[in-house]
Amino acid sequence: MPASRSIPKDISLENRDDHPVVQHLQRQLANTFVLYANYKHYRWHTFGPLFRDLHKMFDKFAKEVLATLDGLAERIRMIGPDIHHVQLKQMQEAASVQSAAPGQSSREMVEEADANLSMVIKEMRSAARSADDHNDPGTMDLFSKIVQIHERHEWFLREVLKRKDGLLS
Repeated sequence: MPASRSIPKDISLENRDDHPVVQHLQRQLANTFVLYANYKHYRWHTFGPLFRDLHKMFDKFAKEVLATLDGLAERIRMIGPDIHHVQLKQMQEAASVQSAAPGQSSREMVEEADANLSMVIKEMRSAARSADDHNDPGTMDLFSKIVQIHERHEWFLREVLKRKDGLLS
């Protein structure tokens, strides 16, 4: 077999469906879909004195998270296997974060978004370590870049939750 044909095959063999790095990528792809849908839900359902600010913040979060989807999906394909969770129901089932609950106050939406991000940040840090342990610098770099987006979002939410003036109901 020519050397040019065996290099991609050798790289992909290490990254089978049950490989920890692939499993992390699949989970974070699903989480990204759910986070995006949640941010749109929060944007559409926010109300009260901070309506404008929350409406704009959640829209910005949605756009930034949506921009990370292709990178995750393409990385899965790049290192070997197919993307497993391509239907919305499958994405939701594979995600570790839950879809937004209906009928929440603005504060509850921000709290839920913050809790989801805290979980995703913890998982992505673990995923980056796993990629590094498995000598996959490309995936480690991808997780490192994306986790910074989530960390910035979580920081904003945490700051909104610090308000003690009763504006966030």
